Amino acid sequence: MQPGLKPLPAGTIAGTSRAIHDRQRTSTSVVEQCLAQIDAWEPRVGAWVRLDREGALAEARQRDGELAEGKWRGPLHGIPLGIKDLFDIAGWPTLAGAPWLARPAAVDDCPAVARLRAAGAIILGKTVTTQFACFDPPATRNPWNLERTPGGSSSGSAAAVATGMCLGAIGSQTGGSITRPASFCGVSGCKPSFGLVPLAGVFPLAPSMDHAGPIARTVEDLSLLLEVVSESAMKSAPPAAPPRLGRLRGLFADRAERQSLEVFDRALDRLSQAGATVVEVLLPKSFDNVLDCHRVIISYEAAAQHQQLFEQHSRNYLPSVRGLIEEGLRVPVERYNQCRQSQGALLRDVVAAMEEVDALICPATVGPAPTPETTGDPAFNAPWSYTGQPTVSIPIGLSRDGLPLSFQFVGRMDEDAALLSVAGWCHRQASF
Repeated sequence: MQPGLKPLPAGTIAGTSRAIHDRQRTSTSVVEQCLAQIDAWEPRVGAWVRLDREGALAEARQRDGELAEGKWRGPLHGIPLGIKDLFDIAGWPTLAGAPWLARPAAVDDCPAVARLRAAGAIILGKTVTTQFACFDPPATRNPWNLERTPGGSSSGSAAAVATGMCLGAIGSQTGGSITRPASFCGVSGCKPSFGLVPLAGVFPLAPSMDHAGPIARTVEDLSLLLEVVSESAMKSAPPAAPPRLGRLRGLFADRAERQSLEVFDRALDRLSQAGATVVEVLLPKSFDNVLDCHRVIISYEAAAQHQQLFEQHSRNYLPSVRGLIEEGLRVPVERYNQCRQSQGALLRDVVAAMEEVDALICPATVGPAPTPETTGDPAFNAPWSYTGQPTVSIPIGLSRDGLPLSFQFVGRMDEDAALLSVAGWCHRQASF
């Protein structure tokens, strides 16, 4: 890790929340320390599109005043967060990684941001996204090694959490845009079940696979954020206990770098020694075409979303997103409909394969963060954006050159709380 990276004294949302509630810290002091981290790290990392220093401090003083009067909004009371620049925040334009995009300031907060504010969270600002949440690398750098990518498209959200510039952040994922940057930056991420977090007021990419979700230091913090931004109450989770885990091979072994599998195997051994049951789960035959079908859907739907804007501003589109849209414009509707039908079939097949386990487990990425000419390979994440199943990633160790690697857990549709319970147990046993 780069010299000088210092997490906040109570560096988790849960720990800081307890300190604020018990009057051991003030919301103002927490925001001030995040701003100090921003001053130290932002010139090197470039995680933010826009900051609201004075507004955040004013909100923090208000939260301190509320607490003095006995009003406690809950575990996000006074907690500073970052929001990916795909989400509408009242008074600010949503530029989606395209500064040339002429959009007026949003009139209202999107539902996810409005719920965070109502729960007492403090919005520090907007974090960097790759252009239109696609593949073209951002200016943001990985704080573990400034010569590596933080991943994408939720690049700024992950880098900001990793450096203590905020205690948590909201990102989005259509391929691997929460899981991959969280893994590359050594923090935790949750892509919830499709539809659990509302997407009104969020700039779309491919609506049938777009997800919004949290990035934070721990699974407990992910749970606190997800409970607030969810469209509906999450189903109650069973008590944490040694889980039954289904190890995936196939794609998740064939494309993984050797050092990634070595760290994965050592961490999996720690889980087994702690009492977890690990069995092999075979991927269904319908999994063979998942990456091709995911690409068809994302390109077709992105082309539909961008067609008019693209006709007017194609020269302003970066190469990868431009290529994706041009590809989507050539996809026959029959091929798109075929992949949409396969989407539901694969979900049923994967859930059937999970009958004897609590969650599936595989590496979160093919390897550690690569150089910044790319945002990394989303192959291990895109299948679950395609099926819509919830995933949670947690850091488990370091590569040979000192970069984070992570587990990825996959749960059953709409059983996010149960998956978080499994991931939380494993995080306590296998975190590094």
